[in-house]
Amino acid sequence: MGSLLSCCEYCFQSRNSQSYEPMLLENEREAVADLLQYLENRTTTNFFTGSPLSALTTLSFSDNVDLQRSAALAFAEITEKEVRPVGRDTLDPILFLLSSHDTEVQRAASAALGNLAVNTENKLLIVKLGGLEPLIRQMLSPNVEVQCNAVGCVTNLATHDDNKTKIAKSGALVPLTRLARSKDMRVQRNATGALLNMTHSDENRQQLVNAGAIPVLVGLLNSPDTDVQYYCTTALSNIAVDGSNRKKLAQSEPKLVTSLVQLMDSTSLKVQCQAALALRNLASDEKYQLEIVKADGLHPLLRLLQSAYLPLILSSAACVRNVSIHPQNESPIIESGFLQPLINLLSFKDNEEVQCHAISTLRNLAASSEKNKLAIVKAGAVQSIKELVLDVAMNVQSEMTACVAVLALSDDLKGQLLEMGICEVLIPLTNSPSSEVQGNSAAALGNLSSKDGRAVSDDYSAFNDVWEKPEGGMHQYLHRFLSSPDATFQHIAVWTIMQLLESGDPQLMSNIRSSGLLVPSVRDLAVSRSVTPTSSAGGTPHSHRSQARSYQETETGDGQGEIQELARKILYIVDGDEQVPPASSAPSHVQPGSSVGRESNASGMDHEELRRSVRDALGANSRSQYH
Repeated sequence: MGSLLSCCEYCFQSRNSQSYEPMLLENEREAVADLLQYLENRTTTNFFTGSPLSALTTLSFSDNVDLQRSAALAFAEITEKEVRPVGRDTLDPILFLLSSHDTEVQRAASAALGNLAVNTENKLLIVKLGGLEPLIRQMLSPNVEVQCNAVGCVTNLATHDDNKTKIAKSGALVPLTRLARSKDMRVQRNATGALLNMTHSDENRQQLVNAGAIPVLVGLLNSPDTDVQYYCTTALSNIAVDGSNRKKLAQSEPKLVTSLVQLMDSTSLKVQCQAALALRNLASDEKYQLEIVKADGLHPLLRLLQSAYLPLILSSAACVRNVSIHPQNESPIIESGFLQPLINLLSFKDNEEVQCHAISTLRNLAASSEKNKLAIVKAGAVQSIKELVLDVAMNVQSEMTACVAVLALSDDLKGQLLEMGICEVLIPLTNSPSSEVQGNSAAALGNLSSKDGRAVSDDYSAFNDVWEKPEGGMHQYLHRFLSSPDATFQHIAVWTIMQLLESGDPQLMSNIRSSGLLVPSVRDLAVSRSVTPTSSAGGTPHSHRSQARSYQETETGDGQGEIQELARKILYIVDGDEQVPPASSAPSHVQPGSSVGRESNASGMDHEELRRSVRDALGANSRSQYH
């Protein structure tokens, strides 16, 4: 405050100096005197109202540059110590000072405005009163101090969502992009921070791209300053959310992935985290999935995955999940040592998103290779799933059961999975509140029952062991699905029953033949024409082929007809007679045109969404991506 007092005292004393022109006006002299007194007692003075503000306003609107300097400096020092919501009577003199041609006045006024812009209400009022235009002019100043303060103020203003679009349309983005290249690190930090704040909406991101921000942000990834690295990495991560921007990045920035991979080894944890997140967003595209592996990105990702810091674990797990989508990356990921860390994260109960990423990655890795499926099971994934799946969140259950369904496609693993007792946890989940979990669990059981590739002598006793338990066993599960108003569930049930009958296991065949629940329900479906049309477009198994590999591979397009055909073939085996007996007098099906499956569909998914979920769990479209 000493420099401010000296400035005011100089102005006051100069009134009597013959060499000073122009002379102070009477109201200016009084304002200087009042301000000096207020500054002496500033700890008890409120400068944002009454006489103190009046004195500052008088000096601000003076034609005397020295008085303007005193006012601007006072506003800067006062707002540095105290920030509160202010009104137009405070902002008007500061905004007037911004338009001064004097560099010192500009510097101090923009500093004061930047301080006030920390407050939410002030952010909105500054923009409403036209503060952007003089700030943009000051960003174009040749004076580095003025640039720094003006850009810092815009950075603060840009943290409010209501201001972002106004800033983007004000013409501020081009000077901000230019100042991001400033040789002054303070200006560079403020400018890149402002650009980051502008990346939180589709429209503003496009404006930034049009302003030429991408090459500037990419170039600054190699900055020696960790704050600049962080701002640029985060901004690029946000920009990469948009598919059109990823294409532009792919065409114009060949070094982007390499730079981000290197930043995962930064000394700054926040930079490491944002680099992994940026790569995650880029890995929404096939080109980048391959490029990340080619750039040796797996090793730093593995290190982050094994970190004790949750944000690093979360960002790297999300990135690996997307990278694992590409079939060519399955083996490199496994060979790099990811299996055990991913399995360990399945029990990461502090964060279900981490669990989801880990299990989804394992599901992706199992999608197209028998060798990888075997490696995943050998590493203990299924055992961990069995121990955890009943106690985790529903979205994690959905991913875990989908992963088991994919693993159960392997003929070499079916027996092993059954011996591990996986049916004991799948059966209760067929009655989950989530229709997605229900469908995935049933799909896994169906794939385990599939006859394709299995020897006649294969042991099906595991299904007998769980026929009545837990929670009603296979028996109650199949009855629920046969009785479901949803054609997708009906379809899974009749297809699974067909696989169990074709196994030739005497006990299973006896259990099915003697069931007072299953046979009547199958009989109803054999003659029923009342399946919802929306469901009939889904998966439809070819029951006339015992070689049906998995439920999803048996789609035709006539779900209703296929359900009937499967039901008739089941009755042929059960009854030993091709004639289909009449339906029961009280069929469990829903009448044509009625609303189907809404109450049982607790997750709110429509039939097409449910079908997609089940088909995804079954292997044909088994890869899971994180957006």
